Amino acid sequence: MLDAGIYEQLSRLVIAMKQKSSQNMAGNRRSVQKGTSAEFSDFREYMPGDDLRRLDWNVYARSERMYIREYFEEKEAVVSVILDTSASMHYGKKSKAELAQDLCAVIAFLTLHHMDRLVLYDSSQMGNPLVVSGGKNALPKVLGWLQARTFSGTETDSFSAVRQMQRRGAGVTVIVSDFLTEAATDPTQDRLEKTMQYLDFTKQRPVLLQTLCAEELRVTMDGTRNLIDMESKEKLRVTMRADVIARYEQELQKLSVRLKKSASAAGGTYILCDSEKERRALILEDLRPLFV
Repeated sequence: MLDAGIYEQLSRLVIAMKQKSSQNMAGNRRSVQKGTSAEFSDFREYMPGDDLRRLDWNVYARSERMYIREYFEEKEAVVSVILDTSASMHYGKKSKAELAQDLCAVIAFLTLHHMDRLVLYDSSQMGNPLVVSGGKNALPKVLGWLQARTFSGTETDSFSAVRQMQRRGAGVTVIVSDFLTEAATDPTQDRLEKTMQYLDFTKQRPVLLQTLCAEELRVTMDGTRNLIDMESKEKLRVTMRADVIARYEQELQKLSVRLKKSASAAGGTYILCDSEKERRALILEDLRPLFV
């Protein structure tokens, strides 16, 4: 897990939201509701039953009409995180699973530090999320949950996963995955686009954090190899020629472009995360588009 120094630096950052919050619990986010915070929102005409202390007497003196001053009310936002726990995530000398857990810890800390609500989903148990709020004192509970994950499931269907999420109003939905599924790499499939459209429809800012290891990003194998699918256990015998590696790298690049384009079309963000990169640089530099 991450060292305490990173959390201290993270405390100055805030996750950018796509929509104003519509939750009822008090928090630090500007809400669509009106309240009594210090930040002025707008005027509206007085209605019987309004608090007379909120009348703007200067406006009344000029127009002889009664107007109420309204203020933004601060509410908590909801940040949902789907962690891909399929077996393919448990790959790499510096595994994708460990990186994914660290990324979830970063999102969790930022969410709780700013008094927002966190909903963590294990992709293999979408019906049993961990819901946490109440500030950063709840972080140890989240870290314990993350450390208890086992990466042994089958590939994650992102569209099916987001459809199973509990709707909690506008917010951010983060998917942490390698996205190495047949649906993602097959251009005839539209599951990824449907996922982004669904999140956009439900007023979510989609964030796709693609976790890949050095062995996937920089292929150095040579000769003839027997490749085994970690999930289906199917075998494929491949001779690692230069043209084969070049084609693989081309397909991986196509997937990255597709993920970025789909996320952007829904008002979201895509970031490629290398498990071999030093954590502090990855979090404070590569993840920068997530923050305001």
